[in-house]
Amino acid sequence: MFAVIKTGGKQYRVVPDDVLEVGKIEGEVGSIVQLNEVLVLGGDTPVLGVPTVAGASVAVEVLDHKRGPKVIAFKKRRRKNSRRKRGYRDEITVLRISEILADGAKPTKGPRPKKDKVAKEPAAEAAE
Repeated sequence: MFAVIKTGGKQYRVVPDDVLEVGKIEGEVGSIVQLNEVLVLGGDTPVLGVPTVAGASVAVEVLDHKRGPKVIAFKKRRRKNSRRKRGYRDEITVLRISEILADGAKPTKGPRPKKDKVAKEPAAEAAE
């Protein structure tokens, strides 16, 4: 099953366990957020929204908030000694698709537990 969602003025085709970067969404890292603008629910019998599918949503887990690459907007007017340099970085949220919900259902899955980092032993102690 797949869904086409709309967020931040863009559309994304998603399936469960997809990881994608979208424009900034409110939510704490590790929390579950529901996206309600579902345009298409796909599967055996696809459902098209007019403009959205009623009662459908996508549950996503917020993995990270970060900033995108630097974009430079440089303008120059020839022979006028006029130039302007401006730049910006987009705010990005990294999401993992938990599940695709239909008919007003609530999310059943919670956030995934974080993996504990295992300390590596020094090579000298391992050789003994």
